[in-house]
Amino acid sequence: MAILINETTRIIVQGFTGKIGSFHAQDMINYGSKVVGGVTPGKGGQTHLGLPVFNTVKEAVEQTGAEASIVFVPPAFAADSIMEAADAGIKYCVSITDGIPTQDMMTVKNFLRRFPIGQRMVLTGPNCAGTISPGRSMLGIMPGHIYMQGNVGIVGRSGTLGYEAADQLKRLGIGISTSVGIGGDPINGSSHRDILEKFEQDPETKVVVMIGEIGGPQEVEAGLWAKENMSKPVIAYIAGLTAPEGRRMGHAGAIISSAGESAAEKVAMLKELGVVISPTPAAMGQTVAEVLAKM
Repeated sequence: MAILINETTRIIVQGFTGKIGSFHAQDMINYGSKVVGGVTPGKGGQTHLGLPVFNTVKEAVEQTGAEASIVFVPPAFAADSIMEAADAGIKYCVSITDGIPTQDMMTVKNFLRRFPIGQRMVLTGPNCAGTISPGRSMLGIMPGHIYMQGNVGIVGRSGTLGYEAADQLKRLGIGISTSVGIGGDPINGSSHRDILEKFEQDPETKVVVMIGEIGGPQEVEAGLWAKENMSKPVIAYIAGLTAPEGRRMGHAGAIISSAGESAAEKVAMLKELGVVISPTPAAMGQTVAEVLAKM
């Protein structure tokens, strides 16, 4: 079944006619994703990559039946684009944009809470690689060829570590149901726990890999939820074991600000919660293989 997207998901691209949006839209089309159009204000009525361009997301949804969108909009305008998607009835939105101001994301989060839970748009990102259900649909910027279809779910803050996990699994003949990048910013649309809940409900997913890093409580919160609610094994890799305290490491959210946020503390807490730990990034695939072999 996969989660969030599949071969029937109708996708629009926000920032469709820009250089980056065009490049990745074409890549998604080549992969087989059901891209049905895009949005660039002021260019409505034109055709781009053989697909219609709309001035607003609402017009795009009304005329194409789009359910999902991907945002390639500059940081200063990205929050408005995300809220526009939610207001237009988009069910799932991926924000690729890096550098969205934290206060803008606070506004987005408050805006999304205005919608009833059953009607609230799911957002992943910003500053993420996107989501892929291998062999079905790609809504992101990842190299699609390294993902093989299967029954392992992946959720991570780091796009490149997600790629590494996918490549290792493919080399071992293990496939992925869906891989979800939630982004490396301090405030993101969905947490590890949010995605674990979706994987738990997906009958196709048998094991989940959670890729985390220093900073913030998300990984431990997800582990606490998993201990009480998940029937499927969770495997974690936490990046940043050698990171010095108080120093930002790449992602805006990757900074230790309080107890329990260092990699070593997270690993210790997750072990106590029954999460299987991959000791190094190079061992992610083998750790998954060992867990699957015991099932």
